[in-house]
Amino acid sequence: MYYHRQGNIPPKRHTQFRQPDGSLYKEELVSSEGFSGIYSNLYHVYPPTRIKKVNPPERYGAKRVENYELKQTHLNTSKVTTTGEDYLAARKVLMMNNDCSISICSPRKRKMDYFYKNAEGDEVIYVHDGKGTLTSPYGKLDLRQGDYIVIPRTVIYKLEFEEGPLRLLIIESAAPIETVKRYRNDLGQLLEHSPYCERDIRAPYDLITDKSQGEFLVKIKKEGFLHNYVYDHSPLDVIGWDGFLWPYAFSIHDFEPVTGRIHQPPPVHQTFQARNFVICSFVPRLFDYHPLAIPAPYNHSNIDSDEVLYYAEGNFMSRRGIDRGSFTLHPGGLPHGPHPGTVEKSIGAKETHELAVMIDTFHPLHLTDQSLEFLDKNYPMSWTDNVEGGFHEVNTP
Repeated sequence: MYYHRQGNIPPKRHTQFRQPDGSLYKEELVSSEGFSGIYSNLYHVYPPTRIKKVNPPERYGAKRVENYELKQTHLNTSKVTTTGEDYLAARKVLMMNNDCSISICSPRKRKMDYFYKNAEGDEVIYVHDGKGTLTSPYGKLDLRQGDYIVIPRTVIYKLEFEEGPLRLLIIESAAPIETVKRYRNDLGQLLEHSPYCERDIRAPYDLITDKSQGEFLVKIKKEGFLHNYVYDHSPLDVIGWDGFLWPYAFSIHDFEPVTGRIHQPPPVHQTFQARNFVICSFVPRLFDYHPLAIPAPYNHSNIDSDEVLYYAEGNFMSRRGIDRGSFTLHPGGLPHGPHPGTVEKSIGAKETHELAVMIDTFHPLHLTDQSLEFLDKNYPMSWTDNVEGGFHEVNTP
């Protein structure tokens, strides 16, 4: 990320910076990867270490399904309208491994009455449906349909959404979420051929310095629990900050696709990277322009990775029976490819208007107990050309 600042800060780090009453502002260094990664310095009215009480923790999270067969998987979450009461209760983890987890979230309540901190993972929230605001000590971020919201670990935040359809895809990473290394120069600036640049990234604005005192609940996620910390002051007591570590927004609609004469491989769609997985964006684009090009993707054997596709908008030419808001998981060890009849049908097509988010992991993903209600048991046989129309229609559970 690039350097950004908000509010009032002293000329030098780790020096005296006094409040109007003569007391010192309380400096906090928020650093990643020890002291080797990106960081920011925040200046608080109150010590960020001061708490009023710690309430009992709540067990939180999903359990992986053991002994799930090696097979192509469709999780039909397309008909989901709500997944729980509030933001944390509504987060249903569907797939997970030691590097990441993939969740859906459609809360009934549109406003959090507590703050939340993920103490063990960076988060990417893809706003499939909805509009709202993220508020943190770094300021405000507007959330719009199609936005990726990247939230570094330990950022305290709360969300508020407007009424209307609300559907979130949440990817949690055990390692920092970063822009793609091959699209950056040695100083971290995004290169000319990058599919997006710093102009497309929205930083926090409208810093809030809330000096309120009382009881402020912060739910902290770590190692399978929500730890309930009650502070005696608002977490939004920051007077200023600067650095490279802050939450930001990037719209999938600002991703510029790479096209070619023949079908381009998925890495051209890469948007973010983390340890042992990548996030890619499939966006509206012109198809291949070789006179004999086949726009539909070719069959592919995953040797090293599992592939998850979240279908956001449009009609994917290579898939049938997959609706908006569903997932497919194509695991390493099996070939996957277009459904029967879709290759010939794609020939001559000039463009696509599809939107999808892809997560490729380099260690196997596991389904969770929260995913089983969405499992489409017919999907593994949907390539078998033995029914009228050349494929099995997808039937939900």
